[in-house]
Amino acid sequence: MANTSGRMLRLLSLLQTHRHWPGTDLAARLGVSERTLRRDIDRLRELGYPVDAARGVDGGYQLRSGTAMPPLLLDDDEAVAIAVGLQAAADGAVVGAEETSVQALAKIVQVMPPRLRHRVDALARYTVRPFTSTGPRTDPATLTALAQSCRDTERLHFTYRAPDPASRAEPAAEDRRHVEPHRLVSVRHKWYLLAWDLDRHDWRTFRVDRMRAPATTGVPFRPREVPGGDPAAFVRDRFTSQSTAWEIVVIVQTSLEHARRVVAATGGVVEPVDDASCRLVLHVDEFDWPVLILTALAADFEVVRPPEFRAYLGETVARLARGVSRSDGRSG
Repeated sequence: MANTSGRMLRLLSLLQTHRHWPGTDLAARLGVSERTLRRDIDRLRELGYPVDAARGVDGGYQLRSGTAMPPLLLDDDEAVAIAVGLQAAADGAVVGAEETSVQALAKIVQVMPPRLRHRVDALARYTVRPFTSTGPRTDPATLTALAQSCRDTERLHFTYRAPDPASRAEPAAEDRRHVEPHRLVSVRHKWYLLAWDLDRHDWRTFRVDRMRAPATTGVPFRPREVPGGDPAAFVRDRFTSQSTAWEIVVIVQTSLEHARRVVAATGGVVEPVDDASCRLVLHVDEFDWPVLILTALAADFEVVRPPEFRAYLGETVARLARGVSRSDGRSG
């Protein structure tokens, strides 16, 4: 292999497939001398790849885990598998990982050749995921395009269906928006874009599933400071201040850290009560999602208010108990 860069990529690919490679085998695979192999190993180390060397009869090289994440080489099937997995996580399969998954997906999709993008799209479109969010489905291509716009700080325009103030069931007419995108945030299993609206001269949040034909303009911008400094908190605080049908307050017998980790992506508020319990406050229009949150917390709790939610929980428990009883009867 005359091309040094190509040879080093091949060497890295080989090191990623085995825990240990004898030096003679690696040199033979690359068609170089062992002296040249040692120089290539040194170059990889300079790039941040932690390659261990062992001397003696069983001597060779091994790529180990390091203190930082170096670039990886993936074959076609591995790249497609990772992209599909990230799409599932972005859709809510892994609670709390939605925003990080979209950022990683944007990086992978950007360097994917078209033939692999087609495979990813086909798998996402024609497979049923075991874990799906209760919110509206969002096109992964739209999410990645928005994430790239946020990362590249390029102005964006799109058509948006704003909610109708007179009716929550149906959206109002579409209008064009021209914004400086800042961050994608997942709240209550819905995706929102936080952006500076260039026409309204203020911060706005846009539900991604209500966007159509988002496209960058190619015009860069200087990022503005989000009020409070935390984009995710800014978006979620807006939702807690909006009027909803119910305010649910529950005392949960668990640590503050555990409760906040479970509730992080829901827009709920967790407050400390003492070392062993905390107060959970949720603003919702329906009771089904709070039931799932309490189940995920896996801890004893007491409903403070409203009594309607306490009654709903009682009905849910009774329905589940009846189902268990029927199952026990059939198994006997």
